[in-house]
Amino acid sequence: MTSVGSATGTGPGTAVVRRLREGMADRVLSFPLTSFRDDGSFDPDGYRAHVAERVAAGPGAVFPVCGTGEFFSLDEDEYRRAVTIAVEETAGRVPVVAGAGYGWAQALRFARIAEDAGADALLVMPHYLTAAPQEGLVAQLERIAAGTRLPLIAYQRGQVTYTAESVRRIARIPGVVGLKDGHGDLDRLQRMVLAAPEDFLFFNGAATAEVQARAYAAVGVPAYSSAVHAFAPEIANAFLAALRDGDSGTVDKLLRDFYVPLVELRDRVPGYAVSLVKAAARLRGCPVGPVRAPLTDPSAADLAELKTLLTAGLALVGAAL
Repeated sequence: MTSVGSATGTGPGTAVVRRLREGMADRVLSFPLTSFRDDGSFDPDGYRAHVAERVAAGPGAVFPVCGTGEFFSLDEDEYRRAVTIAVEETAGRVPVVAGAGYGWAQALRFARIAEDAGADALLVMPHYLTAAPQEGLVAQLERIAAGTRLPLIAYQRGQVTYTAESVRRIARIPGVVGLKDGHGDLDRLQRMVLAAPEDFLFFNGAATAEVQARAYAAVGVPAYSSAVHAFAPEIANAFLAALRDGDSGTVDKLLRDFYVPLVELRDRVPGYAVSLVKAAARLRGCPVGPVRAPLTDPSAADLAELKTLLTAGLALVGAAL
């Protein structure tokens, strides 16, 4: 079984699921950054330019205001403006899957905003703070699904971890169409893939997902999100092409000389999974601005190391800073 099967059903989300599946089959999933000014305020013009560049780089879908997009730091008005801009800039070329989360009541507030803004689907972010039993995790999705017409993709990360039986259950909830995995527990994930219907969408959402892409593909989950696409789509697209073509030499070289050193730098400071991506985008002239607290921007020394690494990574694929 793979995560890219034939679409079934005739519900309102079927067309969206089909488009997502088609995009996931041969392109990376793009998670745009949210642009802020130096004073921390939302920068709609910078964000619009950034999203437009991501769409031009050919992703399979665009996921605005999710983890990389600092969903957790946005108020509802900023969220509305960001999703609206993403919908306008994609102009129907690829699906727009907006983040939504916290408890189910607040998640539904964001879901309704995303609906009004024209989003195609929702990525249900992990709920706030507390651990929860499987019954509660399933009930959370049931509540959200009952309150929105948009298809839902569950996101397991942090305190949210489903069992194979729970995935079997959530796949039966009308409107729940897939799962993004951020844990990297491949034994558990294999059980989930086998427990779910063939047309249920799975994708690799681990931080710097390319490092684990081959391992995920081996358990039937070849699709993945790419944070690198937010600042170096040339590298992200070259890696995917090599992976799909079976070009192990190029895959290994990109992993060894770019992705693994990036992960090592990322792991130095909590929050660098977003902060480094934003800093790398700024190095390339993208008007994304700083991160918002509680995240912090990279130190001068780490920024210099990032610039060296990015320059070398771009050179590997015939591009330049």
